[in-house]
Amino acid sequence: MAYVRTVTTGSGATAVQIVWKSVHGSRDIEHVGSAHSPAEVEVLKAAAVQRIAAGQDPLPLDQPAAGGGPGIQVVGMRMGLLLDAIACVYRRMGLDQAAGGDAVFEQLVTARIIEPSSKLDAARVLEEAGVQPVSYPTLKRRLPTYAEPEFRHRLSGAVSVRSDLGPAALVLYDVTTLWFETDTGDGFREPGFSKERRLEPQITVGLLTDATGAPLMIEAFEGNRAETKTMIPLIRGFVAAHGIADVVVVADAGMMSEQNLKDIEDAGWSFIVGGKIPEIPYAISQWRKHHPDAEPPDQLVVSQKLVHGVKADTRHRSVYFQYRAARARRTLHGVDQQLTKAANAVAGKAPVKRNRFITLSGARPSINRELETKARTLAGWKSYVTNLDRPAEFVIGAYHQLWHVEHAFRMSKSDLKARPVYHHKKESIDAHLAVVFAALAVSHHIEQATGWTIKRFVRTFRQYRDVTLTVAGQTITASQPIPAEHTDTLTKINNSDAH
Repeated sequence: MAYVRTVTTGSGATAVQIVWKSVHGSRDIEHVGSAHSPAEVEVLKAAAVQRIAAGQDPLPLDQPAAGGGPGIQVVGMRMGLLLDAIACVYRRMGLDQAAGGDAVFEQLVTARIIEPSSKLDAARVLEEAGVQPVSYPTLKRRLPTYAEPEFRHRLSGAVSVRSDLGPAALVLYDVTTLWFETDTGDGFREPGFSKERRLEPQITVGLLTDATGAPLMIEAFEGNRAETKTMIPLIRGFVAAHGIADVVVVADAGMMSEQNLKDIEDAGWSFIVGGKIPEIPYAISQWRKHHPDAEPPDQLVVSQKLVHGVKADTRHRSVYFQYRAARARRTLHGVDQQLTKAANAVAGKAPVKRNRFITLSGARPSINRELETKARTLAGWKSYVTNLDRPAEFVIGAYHQLWHVEHAFRMSKSDLKARPVYHHKKESIDAHLAVVFAALAVSHHIEQATGWTIKRFVRTFRQYRDVTLTVAGQTITASQPIPAEHTDTLTKINNSDAH
């Protein structure tokens, strides 16, 4: 037989023990645990009763145990560590003040970080996390507020204040497209150039970030608007909203038309853009001339000055050309593959397909050796165009920060699932993007502070729960213990500054 007893220890705690007695009179004592409050004593007693009953039918924990002992009832569970970390960053970044203390907006941001879902399904995500969600009618009433430009500018301002922009802000710009499950456009959702090669109506989303990838502003444009025509309006809105005197715009070649470059210069801004090399430039041809039998050393940089425009409107720019050996290997491998296919087509061993090295002279195909020479000469080179009077290291280094904005888009479209495919009004889309923007800002800060992806952070800490129990009429909260390395991760968040 066995029974439960309590013993006061030398430290003043109450030890709960199981006494196992045999028919021969011998006793074995098993220590269950030590308690420091009446509620903890009752929890340990109930655990001891369950251990004694091992192998038998389980006792119902929400009913008094056999023999008149108290039972345990679970009255609440909460993802305390995860929720508290998200709330800490949300407030530290000033998003609570920017949103006017709007609890509904904070719930939507929290739900999107934990598990991206529809607005209706966000209530389920919050309930599973241990948060009492607002009603869906209340949520719907609040959505128009989040679509207002003033509300979204306040969010942008809160994040921008905590970004290290400096007197001449280095900002990164890129665009992506979000498609909709509909067949007809409405003037805003329209078919256009799709990065995913889809035919459905879409919108174009422009994202402006600082040099670390922290989001500064997000804006939605018509799906059929050219990407090059989205950048200037968004940056002008950002500069006007936050009173920044000067910006250095960093963007990929696809974003920069010649008109965009002129508009940037006319606004008093600077730019760094990845350029295209359609022909062998003078700087590279001169290097080849002086080193006819040598391969360029890895990361070699040559430069030249360019003058654009007419005499009355002259534009002075610098172009840096950098050679990378790894880039050259990849390019030359592709050139060799295309030339092999071209040779087979010319020899009649394969059908003539689209191949840039095949030239048709009448009906007879031939290999364009002049184009081959140019392709091999330019293999490994990339150009960077700027109107700044800065060293090549600064210009190239700034351009290579573009992966941050690309990472932000990947995170928003995968981890945060920023795809409003079911939203049917521009107002709803703008409200959705406001939630995504705030969630992206919080997620970026968590990633910067911990070195983890937001997906790993959520997956790790959502499993730790705070459990609220009632025992003998008393309420007690118990937390799952976490490994030391996870404690260190949370400490990094609590000690980090919101930049």
